Amino acid sequence: VQLQASGGGLVQTGDSLRLSCVVSGGTFSRYGMGWFRQAPGKEREVVAAISRSGKSVGYADSVKGRFTISRDNDKKTTHLQMNSLRPEDAGVYYCAARHTILSVPYTMEENEYNYWGQGTLVTVSS
Repeated sequence: VQLQASGGGLVQTGDSLRLSCVVSGGTFSRYGMGWFRQAPGKEREVVAAISRSGKSVGYADSVKGRFTISRDNDKKTTHLQMNSLRPEDAGVYYCAARHTILSVPYTMEENEYNYWGQGTLVTVSS
């Protein structure tokens, strides 16, 4: 299973970005998906997660109301729409996938994810 994240870049405070993560080599609809980020000198932290069906989503408190996670099972893609970006949102953003059954909601626990993408860099200037 391979995950390819894209969409990062350099933006100004208040701008928006949309990250995408394409999954190949597996059955995308069987995976719960998550987005994580790591700022320089800090540990990786969860940003958002979504269930297999897309009906259940969760967010870190720091991004609630600004970020939206979604998925398109036909395109084997998950997105992270990031609005009102702040300098503290900067970092490398990783997408991750986890095996799960349909009835299980999203998880925000990093150690429950089985596969990881290579990351895409987001830089926010003040």
